[in-house]
Amino acid sequence: MKKNVKICPIDYSIDLLSKKWTLPIIYALVKKSPKRFKELEREITGISPNILSTRLKELEFNHLIEREVFPTIPPTVEYGLTEHANGLKSVFNELENFGLYHQKIKQ
Repeated sequence: MKKNVKICPIDYSIDLLSKKWTLPIIYALVKKSPKRFKELEREITGISPNILSTRLKELEFNHLIEREVFPTIPPTVEYGLTEHANGLKSVFNELENFGLYHQKIKQ
């Protein structure tokens, strides 16, 4: 995104969250946070370790998740939502409710 260009907040949000695998990662952390890398990898069906690593770095760069490294051997790393991203919980809850409801009415 270009700096100092005003854009619609909805467009900005969609741009921030629209990369493939971003929403499943955030949703996994909304359900339970913090989680370790392998937990996320197991929970998000079909994601490769390289893509997961890349998306986690992007989400951390955008201040949506935080990464905590523990001084163990090998190092233990946990990922959790930032305080700012906790505001997405209600959005994800509504999307989940909508999806469940819509699946029922389509049957």
